[in-house]
Amino acid sequence: MNEILEILEKDARTTPDEIAKMLNMTPKAVRSAVKKLEKDGVILKYKTIINKEMVKNEHDEVRALIEVKLTPEKNLGFEHIAERLYKFPEVTSCYLMSGTYDLLVVVEGKNIHTVSDFVAEKLAPMDHVRGTVTHFILKKYKEDGDILKRAERSKRLAISL
Repeated sequence: MNEILEILEKDARTTPDEIAKMLNMTPKAVRSAVKKLEKDGVILKYKTIINKEMVKNEHDEVRALIEVKLTPEKNLGFEHIAERLYKFPEVTSCYLMSGTYDLLVVVEGKNIHTVSDFVAEKLAPMDHVRGTVTHFILKKYKEDGDILKRAERSKRLAISL
């Protein structure tokens, strides 16, 4: 992968001046390269990873991973079904998988009921969907390579015999 992309993927706040120093380039060359990567659609957007447990509020959402087994559409395979699925606003990610199921769909909702309603009313009844298994995320420890909470030292006393 391009060295500029590797740097920005680790920290999108890295400035062109900082990247230029790291790669022995001019800031102008870095800005030009980044602009081209954005124009070509290689860089889609810049994103902030938020530890949502640190900003709990009444608008917290529930996230679920849903395994979806499919019967592929004739002449279309899984692509058309995946496209229909990822257009739902509840779906935040959609992946074609190898293994015992075909798609892994990440869904967010206000609560468990809105996610289960999505599965029951929109996902499961779709043509070519053979079955689903829903896993609710209870706690996140690490996301996109970033540890969300530092390990706390145990407050329990050690017991020795």
